[in-house]
Amino acid sequence: MTTPTLRHFLRDDDLSPAEQADVLALAAKMKQHPFAVRPLEGPRTVAVISDKPTLRTQASFAAGIAELGGYPMMVDGKLAQIGTRESVEDTARVLGRQAAAIVWRTGDQSRIDAMAAHAGVPVVNSLTDQFHPCQTLADLLTMTERLGPVAGRTFAFVGDAACNMGHSYVLAGALAGMHVRVGAPAAYAPDAAVVARATEIARSTGGSVEIHTDPAAAVAGADAVATDTWVSRGAEAEAAERERIFRPYQLDRALLDHADPDAIVLHCLPAYRGKEVTAEVLDGPRSVIWDQAENRRHVQKAVLAWLLAHAADAAATGEGA
Repeated sequence: MTTPTLRHFLRDDDLSPAEQADVLALAAKMKQHPFAVRPLEGPRTVAVISDKPTLRTQASFAAGIAELGGYPMMVDGKLAQIGTRESVEDTARVLGRQAAAIVWRTGDQSRIDAMAAHAGVPVVNSLTDQFHPCQTLADLLTMTERLGPVAGRTFAFVGDAACNMGHSYVLAGALAGMHVRVGAPAAYAPDAAVVARATEIARSTGGSVEIHTDPAAAVAGADAVATDTWVSRGAEAEAAERERIFRPYQLDRALLDHADPDAIVLHCLPAYRGKEVTAEVLDGPRSVIWDQAENRRHVQKAVLAWLLAHAADAAATGEGA
């Protein structure tokens, strides 16, 4: 018999394919019955730390934690100065004694890895420079609602793929058994190690991962097409050059016409109409971005409930982080 251990959600492949499916099924149930599952009744506290600008993340976690019966303790990362005024490790030890779980929107992945190693409670990645796993769960729930079972479906992501969304899309899509196609300039492809990991996962799920430099080849026949900003935080000085490089990857009507006629359009927001996507596409009938934004709340509730159940099992057996 396997001894339960404390679990975290730091990158998409922290879940197995079966676990991802379980979390998504739980999210769908929670969406239908928002107050049926209340593992934070008390209320118990969840620390929600934001080092970076936030709207959807803060709002969806605050609302979701409240629906789970808990209290969202909002921590301003700039005020806390985690890693500057106080080490990540010491911060983890403090917050782990105040909160049932910790949610962190931060920079390098090494920071949230250190938090998880020392907190003693479940830690959730609400965005790092390398991964955005809560967003891709929301996207998978949205695609399932619109398309039915996603295994075997084709998903395309175009634009800057050397970013957290590019990395999370190949991993999450592979876990779900999707055929993931990325269309990006060669210098802006996802990290090779992440692609290799996603390809390994896809072999066991019946999915696949392809990297293209031709955006039309990536989008051809796709059931869902996504894009994201061309100028991630920290790259503002490169904005003009990036717009020149990525202009052929703009998700406009002409590019979308290469997809399946019933294909849906996703964008994790904020969106810059007229740049990575045209207003015609983003505000058009095939866009599901508002469902996608709402679904952050439901999948994040499911992740927290799932992690807290594992934490309770681990505590019962005396296992720590």
